[in-house]
Amino acid sequence: MKAIVYEKTGPSSVMVLHDKPLVAPGPGQARVKVVVSGVNPTDWKARAGTGSEAMLEAAKVPNQDGAGVVDELGPGVAGLSVGDRVWLWDVAWGGNEGTAQEFVVVPAAQVVALPDTESFDTGASLGIPALTAHRALASYAGGPARLSPGSLAGRVVLVTGGAGAVGHAAIQLARWSGATVITTVSGDEKGGLARRAGAHAVVNYRVDDVADAIRQAAPGGVDVVIDVNAPANIGTDIEVLKPGGTIAIYAAAPGESLAIPIRESMAKNVNYQFILTYTVTEQQKAAAVADVGEALKAGVLRVGDDHGLPVSRFRLEDTALAHDAVEAGFVGKVLVDVSAP
Repeated sequence: MKAIVYEKTGPSSVMVLHDKPLVAPGPGQARVKVVVSGVNPTDWKARAGTGSEAMLEAAKVPNQDGAGVVDELGPGVAGLSVGDRVWLWDVAWGGNEGTAQEFVVVPAAQVVALPDTESFDTGASLGIPALTAHRALASYAGGPARLSPGSLAGRVVLVTGGAGAVGHAAIQLARWSGATVITTVSGDEKGGLARRAGAHAVVNYRVDDVADAIRQAAPGGVDVVIDVNAPANIGTDIEVLKPGGTIAIYAAAPGESLAIPIRESMAKNVNYQFILTYTVTEQQKAAAVADVGEALKAGVLRVGDDHGLPVSRFRLEDTALAHDAVEAGFVGKVLVDVSAP
């Protein structure tokens, strides 16, 4: 089978197309024919390492997320059948096998049903973005541990960077759960994307008085902020937050620090929630996967221009270009076409 591999960290050019033997699934595992592989910032950052080339102990296949068709099941697997359409999560975490290959063997728990009404593009776009967004919405003080229609009724959610993949999923999940959703963006084009994702109010932080615009949209304040750039936004986040509200932070550059205004945070009893989806508890991850699956069945988490998340696609052999597109800040979702369905 064809696979993209890299034997050392460094620029995208370290990845090469390679022939690999087909591996049979073991007990509790499933082999999936990957149709589409999704690329996230953590994928290129893991491949880049510290920025200089360093040999790895074993060759790695990149990319955490993907969607495809169950090809073979190992002993003891229940709830899946050969031919099932599925989406995958955290495939490359803690191992060497990602989704940038024609077939991948993974624990059956990381293989989730993809409804016939949903595209492989949507399936490959879930994983890290949707599970991160779920954790941000389900982790704040006084909020629900699970998401469902109405679970966030009466709550106000602020999503900074609403045109990004996590922001897009957060808007969709919050709206599905009944929240009022406000988002900040850097321009009119991104504002249009956020509105198509479902945001009730959009603030252009380059031209608007952000705090004032948010207060107009939510006079009583915000229950939870889902923040992609806390160092830049922390002052405004605290200003618009309700007493006892939560600021959920899920992104940072390597080595980046956050200066927290202590007195202002104390005055509002602010809760800070730092999120890395890979290292949440098994219970939290299972809840996120289950709730994302329900939202998916409801047609909530779709991608593409009509749904506020444009797609850029690449061939498997051009995975390096896909990584470069994400690193360069492509607005939307970058996908790699791996196999025919």
